[in-house]
Amino acid sequence: MKKSLVTSIILGVMMASSGALTVALTPTNKIADLQEKIDLEIMIPSKFGDWKIDESIIPLQVDAETQAMLDKIYNQTLSRTYVNSLGERVMLSVAYGGDQSDNLAVHKPEVCYYAQGFEIMKTYAGELLTQYGKLPIKRLMAVKGNRNEPITYWVTVGNKAVLPGIEEKLQQLRYGLTGSVPDGMLVRVSSIDSDKDKAYQLQNIFIQDLLLTVDVKERTRLIGTFGV
Repeated sequence: MKKSLVTSIILGVMMASSGALTVALTPTNKIADLQEKIDLEIMIPSKFGDWKIDESIIPLQVDAETQAMLDKIYNQTLSRTYVNSLGERVMLSVAYGGDQSDNLAVHKPEVCYYAQGFEIMKTYAGELLTQYGKLPIKRLMAVKGNRNEPITYWVTVGNKAVLPGIEEKLQQLRYGLTGSVPDGMLVRVSSIDSDKDKAYQLQNIFIQDLLLTVDVKERTRLIGTFGV
């Protein structure tokens, strides 16, 4: 048998095997279909700790094109502004998607705010020590004119909170290798303040108060299970 023919046969077998492997490893089982359905309006309390919804202020609204993209990525979104007894305000945005495979990556604030004309500054990753473990978070400052908006956000993929980027992709891959498609959540907390350190302190308090209020099941959906 000629060498060129042998080479062609081997390449053909490899291509066929590669295609079969891709099909075999394509996730098909949606975790969201096996869990209790989420209702963000019920899941996130309108009042907790020293916080209540401030109906007089509407959080940042995205343009129609960005909203159309979000509608494809997420099953539910929730945006609220809360105020405490001192008149301090914190904006909360939660987005839940039943399919957080590589095709529908969560929509990050860096992209969303930039699309709305904000300049993104002082971005860094860190951890927030909660009563339930260390929550991986990302922080950034969004600036537009005189508006300075420090932002804290985190991402969950399946049952774990992860940093956006490599950790997020690895978590998606872990699920994919088991044939499962993870659900996911993006939780964003922000406030209007040129003093970012003060803003982040206030946001820490807000997040801790929220986590203390919701029950175990809801808290797990919000921040995942630590140590997994």
